[in-house]
Amino acid sequence: MNEVRTMNIVLTLWLSLFLAQSASSVHMTIILETVYMDGEVSEEIKEETVTSMKDIWNKYKDWHLVNMDDEQIVFQRYVDDLSPLTKAGYFGLTKDGTLSIFEGKPGESSRVIQSFFQIDVKKLESHEREKLEKGISVRSKRNYKRVIEAYEPFGK
Repeated sequence: MNEVRTMNIVLTLWLSLFLAQSASSVHMTIILETVYMDGEVSEEIKEETVTSMKDIWNKYKDWHLVNMDDEQIVFQRYVDDLSPLTKAGYFGLTKDGTLSIFEGKPGESSRVIQSFFQIDVKKLESHEREKLEKGISVRSKRNYKRVIEAYEPFGK
């Protein structure tokens, strides 16, 4: 943690000196990365005129500095929730029997967003297998955890 604090201080001093030597303001790209619990990362890119590092730190006080140079500043934050992509997905089985989340319902979309573990399909009751073939909507963090826990005992 001390390394991060030291890096932030050095980068702040560096950019402050840069701003002091240049005109009263500098045009910079601000990149905001949101990291979700499921590993997905979303990125928002903003163009801003920076007149003071104090203003930047205040504006993005809930974010952590990741990188900075004379053209861009990268901030990041962690969100203890599923990404919108995962929440819109469906649990199902791949052809090899791996419990996965698909971008659409299994069968309609072959794009796998996230994979977990192989399931011994022979151990599943027929209605459980049918649910996975049709797709189980992820919708929420709670449902995500519930479905994974329900099928863990059937893992190979």
